[in-house]
Amino acid sequence: MILNTDTHESVNATDVLARQRHAFLNEDVPTLKQRKARLAKLRAAVGAYREELEEAVSQDFGHRSRHETGILELMVIIQSINYLSRNLRRFMKPERRHVSLFYRAGSAHVEFQPLGVVGIMAPWNYPVSLTLIPLATALAAGNRAMLKPSELTPETSEVIRRMMVETFTAEEVSVVLGGPEVGAAFSRLPLDHLFFTGSTQVGRKVMNAASENLVPVTLELGGKSPVIIGRGHVNSRNMDNIVFGKLSNGGQTCVAPDYALVHEDDLESFVTEYSTSVSRFYPQGPTSQDYTSIVNDQHYQRLTGLIKEAREQGAKVIETGFEPETAVSRQRTLAPTLIVGASDDSAIMEEEIFGPVLPIRTYRHLDEVIQYVNDRPRPLALYYFGERDGDCDRVLQRTTSGNVGINNTIMHVAQEDLPFGGVGQSGMGTYHGIEGFRTMSHAKGVFSQGHWNLPSLVRAPFGRFAEFALALTIGVGKTKRGA
Repeated sequence: MILNTDTHESVNATDVLARQRHAFLNEDVPTLKQRKARLAKLRAAVGAYREELEEAVSQDFGHRSRHETGILELMVIIQSINYLSRNLRRFMKPERRHVSLFYRAGSAHVEFQPLGVVGIMAPWNYPVSLTLIPLATALAAGNRAMLKPSELTPETSEVIRRMMVETFTAEEVSVVLGGPEVGAAFSRLPLDHLFFTGSTQVGRKVMNAASENLVPVTLELGGKSPVIIGRGHVNSRNMDNIVFGKLSNGGQTCVAPDYALVHEDDLESFVTEYSTSVSRFYPQGPTSQDYTSIVNDQHYQRLTGLIKEAREQGAKVIETGFEPETAVSRQRTLAPTLIVGASDDSAIMEEEIFGPVLPIRTYRHLDEVIQYVNDRPRPLALYYFGERDGDCDRVLQRTTSGNVGINNTIMHVAQEDLPFGGVGQSGMGTYHGIEGFRTMSHAKGVFSQGHWNLPSLVRAPFGRFAEFALALTIGVGKTKRGA
């Protein structure tokens, strides 16, 4: 494994891990001032490298609007850094805990201690934010960090490497570049915590590799996130929110709506309103500078294969907003597509789509919707469109998902004070908010004994006070001496 450090030398990653851990163990725990300074340096680096990052991401994807990168990646990084900086004093403050009457002469508290060296494995779909937001969290918690950006976005990964070289020492932050074999080796490092964002399939391998060294993991995975439209709630406002969530980044978003559950009476209006909304978002069709290409040929072919299989099995395929004959006018550009009537055992209904394709399944009663969602792996996100009424409450109470959006899509990710993470096959652990800080910290319980030590009265040799304490606490009669 090759790692790029601030000296631009190629060294073994195990050696760099050793250097970072040595620095962590031999230096004082970073103070509030030092942590804020590191966050400020990261914030400044994002601003300084803004244009390079926007250009690199567009090159990696074939085309992505600089506005989309700026809004969906760079802006949320800055918001995350600002949030951490504002709340860091509160997060770092020891937390007092209750002491029962028997131990009242002492006091208890929890200290949130840096773990040490955190490894961060980032995906290709949001290659900047899903690298730097976990990094900001790790730095806020007082850790060192080793980054492994995705090999599928090499231009962006190289810019991130240069950013880190210029901004931090190798003992603070280092960057690993390389393909799947490097990623596999990275996941086997004896880190203090491993943070992975990617597919469920790769997440299993990462967790298995990390288990060799008992490295705790946070897995931010994906899955098929449903969007549920309550009966009679197909309208232009709701469709705009669904189209935004589905087509941002060309649908290559882990929390994008993966399939829609629409009442059978609303199917025709859903198709019409969806297509109209697509035309509002992208009036120039596939040549729009605001519409993102599919990241590479492999993913493009996978998506077209899913559509082809669904069509061959009898599903209705509807290309929306764009004229079909113009949909291939730009390399790896796939028209926003609706799939109506796909069978539940088709690949498009079983696999995470990760593209601008939205299958629609109709329902008659809300209980069908709840049962359908619950029969499948728990999703990373669930979206409900309708009134905040009993139907909405039933969906919230009777389904389990990583997060929920009501009358919006993907916006929950931008709420920094909310924890973000999956459940079951969609992930393990959370970040964002205070939960992110605590994920990358060790909660160390501390009990301080006071001058008086009542528990010392129940030590051997046991006497009447021990019997009294047992009777008072457990509610049993006297025990026999020597029993």
